Amino acid sequence: CSQAEEQIGLKQETDTCMHLMIHTGEKPFSCVNCGKRFSQKRDLTQHMMIHTGEKPFSCVNCGKSFSVKRNLTRHMMIHTGEKPFSCVKCGKSLSEKQDLTRHMMIHTGEKPFSCVNCGKSFCQKRDLTQHMMIHTGEKPFSCVNCGKSFSVKRDLTRHLRIHTGEKPFPCVNCGKSFCQKRDLTQHMRIHNGEKPFSCVNCGKSFSQKKYLTRHMRIHTGEKPFSCVNCGKSFSQKQDLTRHMRIHTGEKPFSCVNCGKSFSQKQNFTHHMRTHTGEKPFSCVNCGKSFSVKLNLTRHVRIHTGEKPFSCVNCGKSFSQKQDLTRHVRIHTEKEVYCSQAEEQIELKQETDTCMVVPVVVQTDHTESEPNRNQVIFQEAAEAENQNQERRKPFSCDICKKRLSFKSDFYAHMRTHTGEKPFSCVNCGKSFSHKQHLTQHMMIHNGEKPFSCVNCGKSFRHKVSLIHHLRRHTGEKQ
Repeated sequence: CSQAEEQIGLKQETDTCMHLMIHTGEKPFSCVNCGKRFSQKRDLTQHMMIHTGEKPFSCVNCGKSFSVKRNLTRHMMIHTGEKPFSCVKCGKSLSEKQDLTRHMMIHTGEKPFSCVNCGKSFCQKRDLTQHMMIHTGEKPFSCVNCGKSFSVKRDLTRHLRIHTGEKPFPCVNCGKSFCQKRDLTQHMRIHNGEKPFSCVNCGKSFSQKKYLTRHMRIHTGEKPFSCVNCGKSFSQKQDLTRHMRIHTGEKPFSCVNCGKSFSQKQNFTHHMRTHTGEKPFSCVNCGKSFSVKLNLTRHVRIHTGEKPFSCVNCGKSFSQKQDLTRHVRIHTEKEVYCSQAEEQIELKQETDTCMVVPVVVQTDHTESEPNRNQVIFQEAAEAENQNQERRKPFSCDICKKRLSFKSDFYAHMRTHTGEKPFSCVNCGKSFSHKQHLTQHMMIHNGEKPFSCVNCGKSFRHKVSLIHHLRRHTGEKQ
């Protein structure tokens, strides 16, 4: 009993001495490796395991080891799912008391850790420590592979996965793996359809915050990305990048089959389908397939009867924009003709008069004046040329032929250059027009899309069907 009392008294005295060191700051236990000091021997013992690598506490479920027992205790809660600490405000449960303490600061708004440089406050000390590195420029965590430095250890951990190729976060639905947990979280929204970011203006929702940020610029009209060459502004950085290629002439996407280059990836992708014959966009009504989604959109209007492009002059509607563009020229040409009508009529009358009235022999004092007939004909020719230029603005420098549309102009130029950019992947035969390749491919795939409604016979070309129909109608061919 006397020894027991003596031991209890000794323990109390030791505990008192240990506690007093908190106030005095005394740290009598030193690490022989790094010199770090501790007030308690057990803290030194745990610290030494960092140098020795000793991890005596192992998880029986997954085998992961720890140098400190309390870390193993926390880890076991992952397997058991135990979360003994609950928030009285929102009911959220947490596995550790310190996590609950931090969580409560969300409700109280308490931020006890303040930056002495800028005054910004934080809920957690570690967040302040990381923030301070912005001011000091300190980046203590370096990559052993490339030397890149980081201010936060977790950023280094993420970075190292670039070198190791590790992707520890797999999707349970499709098996795709990710380097970072946030990437997996974003990916999961594809499967669950979750779109937590909503526009306050139109209500449209998005799976990622960056998509909402881009969308908001539609409403605000903000265009923060400007071209240094021409000053044109864009709402998205990728649009500016594409635009810059106009000035630099850069065409980074090259076709391995014909060598043709493109400034935009989507144009390159569309072009490759001319070689492969791939048509991934199919009509649900008739089954017709297209290599470009835009062409399918236009085609579907045949079935729906939709005509979204309307003429502001006469109200006539069209299913395709290019048809509206052609139509509008009727009105613009009429305006030109109306404005010049009187002049044209007078000019024609004068021309007709000159054709029937004998030319009077000029006297000496009028010999230097220009021939009136020649002037009238020149003015008429110039007026006609101007009308031609308005109707057909694209002119061939080789044969002087004029065309209404740029696409027709490019197709026409191939008759002079002999270029045949559309090749058959089966036999290698090349064509100057895409439609000719499309027709040619039907030889290989056996497709005959034009069917007779009377007898069911099918044809590869529409013109063949027209000829065939005359047999049923009795019309002379």
